[in-house]
Amino acid sequence: MHKGKEGNKRLLLIAHLDTVFEPDSPFQTFVRRGDRGEGPGAGDDKGGMVVIVAALRAMKAAGTLKDANIEIHMTGDEEDAGDPIEKARADLIEAGKRSDVALDFEGLVRDNGADMGSVARRSSESWTVTATGKSAHSSGIFSEAAGDGAIYELTRIIARFRTELPEPNLTFNVGLIAGGQQAELDPGGIRATASGKTNIIAPIAIARGDLRTLSAEQAARVKARMAAIVADHAPGTGATLAFDPGGYPPMAPTDGNRALLAKLNGVNRDLGLAEMAPLDPLKRGAGDISFVAADVDGLAGLGPYSTGDHAPGEAVDLPSIERQATRAAILMSRLAAEKR
Repeated sequence: MHKGKEGNKRLLLIAHLDTVFEPDSPFQTFVRRGDRGEGPGAGDDKGGMVVIVAALRAMKAAGTLKDANIEIHMTGDEEDAGDPIEKARADLIEAGKRSDVALDFEGLVRDNGADMGSVARRSSESWTVTATGKSAHSSGIFSEAAGDGAIYELTRIIARFRTELPEPNLTFNVGLIAGGQQAELDPGGIRATASGKTNIIAPIAIARGDLRTLSAEQAARVKARMAAIVADHAPGTGATLAFDPGGYPPMAPTDGNRALLAKLNGVNRDLGLAEMAPLDPLKRGAGDISFVAADVDGLAGLGPYSTGDHAPGEAVDLPSIERQATRAAILMSRLAAEKR
């Protein structure tokens, strides 16, 4: 934390130390190839941390860091948040409550070659639907006595999700499914085992998926619709819907966030750079800034541009580091000089 002039705005800079690449991943080495730097997390989010350091150095050289009130928060588990997430993000949430502006240094997104401004990020939550039915001989399927079975019930639910839930800024994915005479998930909910026979009506079926929304209101409304679909059981079946505890909240596109983008575009004009339009929130995932979005205005995507994130060959565009650091240094200098 850097303490500057009393009464001036307090800035919160957010980045993360971890990457998606585990120690046993074959992709472990940084290699420079001209203007590209390939390596695990080179863009997401080691590049973002480099932009922060470069921007702060520029502010110090320009004499604007001395009076700036800046707090830097770097999480170590952004790519796989600790459980319970309320505790894992407690310090970040508290930092947001004592700040006036939050700036997120995950990667810049480009659309058709144009740098975009991120005033919104969607939520990320995981759900489980467990369907049940009567185990019986398959010759009795669909009868009053036997019912439809768990797999047909789960199929009904997923099909209705697909046809009845879609709306702007919403996505819902089914990532794992299993059913049969026996079916169960591992403790982490990322692996499933199942067994059964073609002549036995399945008594259990399980599906795991995610839900991404742009606002708390949208999340509540969609969850209620999902629950109603699940509760409309096929004959002789049952089903439950459960959401994992925690999850990432949404960062809604507020007027305050748009005002920050307008200030960044003021920087762009002064630098002779093109104006940055708001990025479609469907074009980026969830992030840590969302945990402070309810308490403070924010802007995301201040890190460098990169390609192939989360996959072998991830590469940061090295010239974009200088451009993003210049933008950030000027924006932070101006924000830090404003009164609270």
